[in-house]
Amino acid sequence: MTQVTLEEITKLQVELTNYPNALAALQEIEECEGDLEDAAMVLAIRAGQQPDIANAEWLSSLAKKCRAFICRQELRSALANESFAPVVEQLTAAKICPTLLVMPVLLYVQKQGVDEFCQPLDPVA
Repeated sequence: MTQVTLEEITKLQVELTNYPNALAALQEIEECEGDLEDAAMVLAIRAGQQPDIANAEWLSSLAKKCRAFICRQELRSALANESFAPVVEQLTAAKICPTLLVMPVLLYVQKQGVDEFCQPLDPVA
């Protein structure tokens, strides 16, 4: 289970006031007592998705579908610096995943560690 604290949610709500779908996702995460995977499942169903595997695996799979986009250097750097707004804006505009699921995906990536998540796309030295 990936846990998001109330303090993290509150901080993100302030940063993302101009992004109603991100705020709705954060509200659902709060209602799920910070359980990111449970909230993602609820949001997925609300967005018309039909998750068919365990919560953690489903969110991980969705995040991996967005990996090439999220791991672009400017977005990767923003996430590593906990600046979510530019990443939310660009991922939402790209329409790679449903807008209600952008925040759960980005929080999952951040909680996993941005560098570790993006490592499979890094050039081999």
